[in-house]
Amino acid sequence: MNAKSNRPESEHRIAVYPGSFDPVTFGHLDIIRRSAKQYDRLIVAVLNNTSKSPLFTVEERRSLLLEVTKDLPNVEIDSFRDLLVRYMRSQQAQVIVRGIRSVTDFEYELQMASTNRQLDEGIETIFMMTNPKYSYLSSSIVKEIAKFDGAVQDLVPPAVEAALRGKFGKRD
Repeated sequence: MNAKSNRPESEHRIAVYPGSFDPVTFGHLDIIRRSAKQYDRLIVAVLNNTSKSPLFTVEERRSLLLEVTKDLPNVEIDSFRDLLVRYMRSQQAQVIVRGIRSVTDFEYELQMASTNRQLDEGIETIFMMTNPKYSYLSSSIVKEIAKFDGAVQDLVPPAVEAALRGKFGKRD
């Protein structure tokens, strides 16, 4: 038994919210907070995608996520570079959480969910609609605004804003 629940450890509801989080935005944080209420453990897993050139290293992204989720006791931050279904098995997780902003997101995520289901029938994908006030928000947009010294304080937590300033510097 676990102290947080009367269920045996093997019966805990464990979900994984995978992504690049380069950087984490208020949209991501909204999905994290809402998902954390639904599961005993929520693992936010930073994908180490070798085909992309991220602004932040995996460790920097993990560190930023740790900072912005420190008030959520059932949220863990991790990283992986394997197939998601293998990572899920290693964590004994049953659910993949994916945020959906638009129909375009849904089409892509449905394809990924179907593929993951084909690879492991025991894993479910849950789609969570983003809060409408974040429906336009993406990490790419945040990086583009920050690159040109635009205001990002309404898009990312203060720690992320500071990290972006550190990457791009401040213009005079």
